[in-house]
Amino acid sequence: MLALQPTRENTGMSQAPSSTPSGTVYIVGSGPGDFDLLTLRAARLIGEADAIVYDHLIADGVLELARADAEKIYAGKESSRHSLPQEELNRLLVRLARAGKKVVRLKGGDPFVFGRGGEEIETLVDSGIRFEVVPGVTAASGCAAYAGIPLTHREHAQAVVFATGHLKDGTINLDWPSLARPRLTVVFYMGVGGISEICRQMIAHGLPPEHPAAVVQHGTTRRQRVLTADLATLPGQVAAAKITSPALIIVGTVVRLQRRLTWFSPSPAQSTG
Repeated sequence: MLALQPTRENTGMSQAPSSTPSGTVYIVGSGPGDFDLLTLRAARLIGEADAIVYDHLIADGVLELARADAEKIYAGKESSRHSLPQEELNRLLVRLARAGKKVVRLKGGDPFVFGRGGEEIETLVDSGIRFEVVPGVTAASGCAAYAGIPLTHREHAQAVVFATGHLKDGTINLDWPSLARPRLTVVFYMGVGGISEICRQMIAHGLPPEHPAAVVQHGTTRRQRVLTADLATLPGQVAAAKITSPALIIVGTVVRLQRRLTWFSPSPAQSTG
């Protein structure tokens, strides 16, 4: 006889106290940009939500899945220009849940990869709010795949590191010796604004100037642009191509495979390198 497995509804979904209100917050990752990369669970929750608090980098068409009467609140973050300060956003999620609403906090990529999902959930836990996390395809994985750059490869990289190019204090004070290593792929999120310093530090800490590097802008979308170069020349090429956020920087010899493995062509004129 098969034993019945517990469902999400009767497992509690979080460690919030039993006195929690009826509302629940779902921290949902919407993926890297292509609508088709939205998970089935994310799509269902968006369609059921009473309120959706959404970020700037969500796929076109995702909000069309919402109910016509759902409350939609923009909380986008663009290059340090925040429509809602993080603390106010945290309080908003609590307030909506305490009003008994089913709330979707919709984020680009994956909420636990440079998405501040952990910070928001800490507030929910402290406030006794029920929550659930719905993973999404993170930008590093999705954008690299659509660019034709495998993040690992037996002949090139046995490990991959995700790093942020923009720390909370505005600096790029990273552990450069651990990042500037051979046979390693490093993906920098939010780093295009500091690309000159990132490339300089990678060279200063041991990688050769000719070490391959790439930038993927608007990855997985019709506006995707891929630029391949090396650490010495990438900043200049990015400036010449006028590439701005959102964009990822990928450093590693796996970049050499891009021309051979590329498959996604959003338009004939949008890939350079």
